[in-house]
Amino acid sequence: MSQTHLESQDTASSPKKWQMPDTLILIFFVGLFAAAMTYLIPIGQFDSQQVSFMVDGAEKSRTVINPESFRLITDEAGNVVYNPVQFFASGGGIGLMNFPFEGLVSGSKWGSAIGVIMFMLIIGGAFGVVMRTGTIDNGILKLIDKTKGSEALFIPVLFLLFSLGGAVFGMGEEAVAFAIIIAPLMVRLGYDGISTVMVTYVATQVGFATSWMNPFSVAIAQGIAGVPILSGMTFRMAMWAGFTLVGIAFTMMYASKIKANPKASYSFESDAYLKDKAMEESEPRWGFGDTLVILTVLATTIWVVWGVVMHAWYIPEIASQFFTMGFVVAIIAIIFKLNNMTFNDVADSFKEGASIMLAPALLVGFAKGVLLMLGGGSDEPSVLNTILHNAGSTISELPSAAAAWLMYVFQSVFNFFVTSGSGQAALTMPLLAPLSDIAGVTRQVAVLAFQLGDGFTNIIVPTSASLMATLGVCRIDWGNWAKFVWRFMLLLFVIASITVVSAHLTGFA
Repeated sequence: MSQTHLESQDTASSPKKWQMPDTLILIFFVGLFAAAMTYLIPIGQFDSQQVSFMVDGAEKSRTVINPESFRLITDEAGNVVYNPVQFFASGGGIGLMNFPFEGLVSGSKWGSAIGVIMFMLIIGGAFGVVMRTGTIDNGILKLIDKTKGSEALFIPVLFLLFSLGGAVFGMGEEAVAFAIIIAPLMVRLGYDGISTVMVTYVATQVGFATSWMNPFSVAIAQGIAGVPILSGMTFRMAMWAGFTLVGIAFTMMYASKIKANPKASYSFESDAYLKDKAMEESEPRWGFGDTLVILTVLATTIWVVWGVVMHAWYIPEIASQFFTMGFVVAIIAIIFKLNNMTFNDVADSFKEGASIMLAPALLVGFAKGVLLMLGGGSDEPSVLNTILHNAGSTISELPSAAAAWLMYVFQSVFNFFVTSGSGQAALTMPLLAPLSDIAGVTRQVAVLAFQLGDGFTNIIVPTSASLMATLGVCRIDWGNWAKFVWRFMLLLFVIASITVVSAHLTGFA
């Protein structure tokens, strides 16, 4: 018998190593759990009401729930009504076998899922054009050559900038675009894809959670809770600095470990694509055309930030700016013959860039479908309303310090179902603000519990469209990401719990 045959027999008889299920499989199991909840929890409903508040001298209004109006839906016999998810639902309904499709086509151009998916495809295509020019790769090689000995500064500087973006103007979805550029840089510096996610998306969420002025989170929550907008700024700025330093330290410790032993990376296998690409690079070139490409990317970044801050641009406008960037870069590439690009090469690179976003786009749609089964995103009676009401009732009966902490825990869990900061504020703050009065917790602490719970869990929940998109760009499976990030999440949870309880005990108002 040949040696090869013996080896094949040994391979066949040896047990296969267990692998973490693909993210799509995990989301489907979450969907099964959500479907089961609809058989166990009756549906309830809140009435809506309009609240007004001032932001930067302008009056804003928002539709929120009326916390006093909750009622369980009953039938003619007075029995509570359940809305169990069927195996399949027709006529636009949500069933177990059609929740992926319904999730993919839900929403509008302003949000999840369809808006976020189209946003991902457009920026993926635009940056596909930018990457095909070779300018980014050559620029990274030049940058590494010029900064030898000080590469470690990249991590704290990038983390600080992205955290500041999250704190000032609610940066989140924008991190996806920057991750496309930064991922090759981190790999060539000896780090990995996970380091890229940490210094981009995770940094934005640390800033988002601890912001003193985020117009999409803390400002809305304070307005709904009847707390002066931007009050408590000094406390929150110190909190932002502290959590940002924690994030930088954690990321640098992990990155130094990976640089010493690349195989210790949780994304070692998925980083192969970027590493293979790096091996293909020849002697870096740099010309006037490359300079124009970099200036175009930089100008687009400034343009987007200006629009978000000054004009509240969101998904449609940001996508348009990045598409314009890709169009301008394509013209530059053809005129200056960057990588000998032609019009057809531009089209191919756009399609290739968009195709990279297809897998995370599917995850966004699947995750949204899970929420739809629970009634998320609808004013109709739902399981989510019942969960929200019961949690609020439990919190109001606890001692004040425990109530403050449980508010934070509840907001962290509820963020799985409603990952939009403004959406979660509209659902939870009208209920928790008056409940905090009953429990002896200041409304400022209730807002603090909201923003910390809403922001930090965006780092791990698979229902976060921005997270899944960033992981997709860096080719990291959510299961591998969870195996890495749970330690960081535990650290954030402990520090945030201490922060909320300490704020309550010191009378933060």
